[in-house]
Amino acid sequence: MKKVIFTTLMAVFLSLSITSCREQTEKERVIDEMNDKGADVKIKQDGDKIKMETDDKKVKIKTDDDGDVKIKEKTQNDDN
Repeated sequence: MKKVIFTTLMAVFLSLSITSCREQTEKERVIDEMNDKGADVKIKQDGDKIKMETDDKKVKIKTDDDGDVKIKEKTQNDDN
């Protein structure tokens, strides 16, 4: 009985530790990057649309009904 409980606890501990070390998705990486730059963030429709804006960069993230994520980035250049 002790072996069963010990094995179960170790399996739970191992699965939690692996889950906590997962890599960020593209969406999470862009959001973190823009937050670090001090962007203005606007979230609409329960997080389906996210607009972030800094002085030189605008990012729009949209999630459709199927769960597909689209990221659009615009950078303002002095050349334009």
